[in-house]
Amino acid sequence: MTKTIAVLATLDTKADEANYVREQIEALGAAALLIDIGVVGEPGTSVGVTRQQVASAGGSSLDQILENPTREEASPIMVRGATSLLNSRIASGDVHGVIGLGGTQGTSNCTAVMQALPYGFPKVMVSTVASGDTSAFVDIKDIVMVPSVGDILGLNALTRKILANAAGAVVGMATVEVGLDTERAPGSKPLIGMTNLGVLTEGAMLAMKLFEESGYEVIVFHAVGSGGRAMEQLMREGVIGAVFDYALGEISDDVFDGLRAGGSDRLTVAAELGLPQVLCPGGAEHIGLIVDPPNTVPERWQDHLHVFHNPIILAPRLNADELTQVGREIGSRLDKCQGNAVMMLPLQGTSRYGIEGEPLRDPAGDDAFFEAIRSSLPASVEVVEIDAAAEDEAFVEAAVHRLIGMIRAS
Repeated sequence: MTKTIAVLATLDTKADEANYVREQIEALGAAALLIDIGVVGEPGTSVGVTRQQVASAGGSSLDQILENPTREEASPIMVRGATSLLNSRIASGDVHGVIGLGGTQGTSNCTAVMQALPYGFPKVMVSTVASGDTSAFVDIKDIVMVPSVGDILGLNALTRKILANAAGAVVGMATVEVGLDTERAPGSKPLIGMTNLGVLTEGAMLAMKLFEESGYEVIVFHAVGSGGRAMEQLMREGVIGAVFDYALGEISDDVFDGLRAGGSDRLTVAAELGLPQVLCPGGAEHIGLIVDPPNTVPERWQDHLHVFHNPIILAPRLNADELTQVGREIGSRLDKCQGNAVMMLPLQGTSRYGIEGEPLRDPAGDDAFFEAIRSSLPASVEVVEIDAAAEDEAFVEAAVHRLIGMIRAS
C-alpha cells in the first residue's frame, strides 16, 4: 500500500520548500498531502487541503479570520482545524506520517498539531528553532525535531539536503511495520506502566524482571515531569492498562517548584480510569533543583540535608513539615479513587539516598511523611507497610505480586 505523508506548512511563505519535500516524498514511492495552515497571502503551490478547509474544521472561516488577521486569533483556529482533519485521516488509514516546516510561529503551530496525534504515528518537524530547549515543542509526544540550520526561506544546497533527509526520515518511519497495539483481546495481559528515578533503578530492574517472568510487558518512564505525564497520557489512549507508580518525586517537585514537577493532573488518571495501580512514594523525600554555578546550595535549602545528583542538580531533603505537605497532596490527588489501588510504604527509606548510612537519611521525617499519607488517603486506597527500603527485594517483590494479583482479579 502506498503511504501518504501530510506536509504541514504556511504555503504563502514556504511553498517552494513544501513542494520540494513533496517531490522527495514522491521520489521515495510515497504520496504527499500538502495541508496549508497559512492565513494571509496566497498559496504558492497546489495543495491537498486548503486553508479555507482548515479554518472551517477549526470552527471558523478564512474570511472571518482575515477580518482581524492576528496570530493570537488565527493560530488556535488553524491548529484546531489541522488537528481535526489529520486525526480523521489517521483514523481512516489515509495518512501515515506528518512532516512540518517552519520558523518560530510555524514550529509552534505544527508541533501543537503533532502533540495531539497518537503515539507511534510518525512526526517530523524541520525547524529553525530545533536547537536548545525544545521541550515546549516536543512536550510528551514522540516528535522528531530536525534543525534546519539555515532559515527555511528559499532552496539552496544546504536546505535541499536537510529537507530531503527529513522527507526520507518520515517516509522511512511510515513504512515500518511495527505497530503500537492499543487493542487488547479479552483476557490478554495489559501493558504495565512504571515510573522510575535513578535512585530507584535497581528496584525498577528487579520489578521488570519479576513482571516479565509472569508474562507482563513493562513500559518504564523516567519520573522527571514529562515521564509521568506521558505515562498518564498513554493510559488515556488505552495503551497502558495497569500501573506500578514506583516514583512519586514528581508530586514533591510540584509542591516545591522542583525540576521534576509533573503537573496538577499527575496521579489522578489511573483512579479516573479505574486501572489497577500500586503506588510507592519513591524518591519523594527530596526534590530536584538546577543550580548555577554548579555545586552550590541556594540559601533557601542550606539548612536542609542535601546531596548533588550531579554538579548542576541539587537534591535537598524535605523536612518533616514539608513532607507532611507532600503526603497531604498525594492523598488529595487520590481522593476520587474508588478502589483498585494500593499504597506501599517502604518504612526503611523511600530511595537509595534515604536509607541507613546515606546522606538523606531522616527516620523522623519519614515517619511524618508516612503518617501524612496514611491520614490523607481515602479509605478506598489500601495502605501496606513493608519494613524494608524501596529498592529492597522484599519490598519490590511484595509490590509486584500485589499488582499482578489486582490485574488477575480485575
